[in-house]
Amino acid sequence: MSYSRIFDIIEHQLATYPLEKSLSRREDRKTWTSYSTQQFIDTANQLSQGLLQLGLQKGDKIAIISTSNRPEWHFVDLACLQIGGIDVPIYPTISSNEYEYIFNHAEIKYIFVSDKLIYRKIASTLEKVPSIKGLFSFDEIENVQHWKSILVQNEQFAYQIHQLKDSIQPEDLATIIYTSGTTGLPKGVMLSHKNIVSNVKDCLQLIPIQPREVVLSFLPLSHVFERTINYVYFAGGISVYFADGLETISEHLQDIKPNYFTTVPRLLERVFEKIIKKGKLLHGFKKQLFFWAVNFAEKTAVGKQLSFSEQAKLALANRLVFSKWRAALGGRIKAIICGSAPLQPKLASVFTNAGIPILEGYGLTECSPVVSVVPFNEQEFRAGCVGKILPSVQVKMANDGEILVKAPNVMLGYYKDIEATKKAFNEDGWLLTGDIGKFTTENYLKITDRKKELFKTSGGKYVAPAPIENKLKESFLIEQVALQGDGEKFVSALIIPNFDNLRDWCKTNNISYLSNEDIVQNLQVNQHYKEIITKFNANFGKVEQIKHFILLADEWNVENELLTATMKLRRKKIKEKYKDLIQSIYNKI
Repeated sequence: MSYSRIFDIIEHQLATYPLEKSLSRREDRKTWTSYSTQQFIDTANQLSQGLLQLGLQKGDKIAIISTSNRPEWHFVDLACLQIGGIDVPIYPTISSNEYEYIFNHAEIKYIFVSDKLIYRKIASTLEKVPSIKGLFSFDEIENVQHWKSILVQNEQFAYQIHQLKDSIQPEDLATIIYTSGTTGLPKGVMLSHKNIVSNVKDCLQLIPIQPREVVLSFLPLSHVFERTINYVYFAGGISVYFADGLETISEHLQDIKPNYFTTVPRLLERVFEKIIKKGKLLHGFKKQLFFWAVNFAEKTAVGKQLSFSEQAKLALANRLVFSKWRAALGGRIKAIICGSAPLQPKLASVFTNAGIPILEGYGLTECSPVVSVVPFNEQEFRAGCVGKILPSVQVKMANDGEILVKAPNVMLGYYKDIEATKKAFNEDGWLLTGDIGKFTTENYLKITDRKKELFKTSGGKYVAPAPIENKLKESFLIEQVALQGDGEKFVSALIIPNFDNLRDWCKTNNISYLSNEDIVQNLQVNQHYKEIITKFNANFGKVEQIKHFILLADEWNVENELLTATMKLRRKKIKEKYKDLIQSIYNKI
């Protein structure tokens, strides 16, 4: 693989697997507009020339903010990187204050926004950022310069691009990715060309994509997980189709029939919920068969040698039930790549046994991001683990179980933050991930919790909340849960119900209500949740068991800053918001 810098990857595609449809998007939400590999490169070159004409210098920063994935994102990315610019992809969901902080901290020179929504969101911050020289949009917006207006074709600039590309080294800074973080201000993770390219090459050894296959991309490109996987697709000669949004994914699956897509556990959980809902609408033998198949898939260990009887049962379930699941995903899915958060082991087993392998991985932004991934070989699949370590990555455990990483994909450091960078590494140069984990006897990596999220009860016992919360979310009636109990005698929980499913349950049980607030106060509802918690408590140690809980009618999301942009709990903010409610639990005892 003869590429060492990010912008070399698309040149590699042109040389080895030139595609008629390298990037595609429904620009009018009806018909697909596609760009060949050559058009991809030509457009990026014209944009590079336009940026040079504007006066962009090597090392200048460009922000990209888009509400959905689209070819323009990659045009800007390639145009920026190949002339020595540093791009700063930013989530479209963060607050205006966070935008202002990132723009100033990174000293952004130019901003590319997708649409009117993003422009309106950041417009008030622009006058507070003296470094900004210009703003461009992908959609047509009144009084905003369109990105195509700066495309240039000039031999002098074309030669300058060639010179600049030659001057860029693999070790040079390519991008700054601001982590949303669960506490404090976002930190800018500095990743070099080498960091990301090494990760791309490692992933290609473990994800068996084939040239000219098709993928659907819908996770935000501002997240390094989707971005790096897109580069993997480019290097492997894969056609990438971008979804209009989450609401049209089902339509796209039927339309383009992808071989792969990436997702996060929460989306898989929702897909499974819908599948089960449809199963409950069946009658008689069909319903019995459906739930027998689901139960068999959940209980059958993947990767273990099955008896003749088990093989026959699985083949029957596949033919009569799971074939319909695969058809709903387009009928050509070879695997789903899943990351960003822990996946329920039962979902990994169910989907993989259903002929939809889940390649779960582990990583973090500071590692570009992948550290480990489940091997594609079904015999090497292990539910509850995050796979095997990538070929060029070294991992070991500290005395307290923290996962330590040393590899070419590990970040250069945090932008303008020497102290935070020092704290991120130990004295021997190993990255401190903040995650607690262990290796199984077969050398698979297993994540047990976040080090900073561990809390200690007043009895001196440590509790890891994430695995317990993840287990509780197996219930279709629980949307979110945050465990409490630091310094207290026992563990309690704040629970956000899945109101769609809870309303169905209320209807079945003849419970009337006027609002979500009414539902969470209902005694019969609370008794049902008590039964759910009691059932799940059997899976936990005595100290980990939930003694009390409170149902909340609130919503935890990115906008109210109770979730990060990657949908992780902001535990400190949740604790602050509900401190009186939490204290009331323990005052009663």
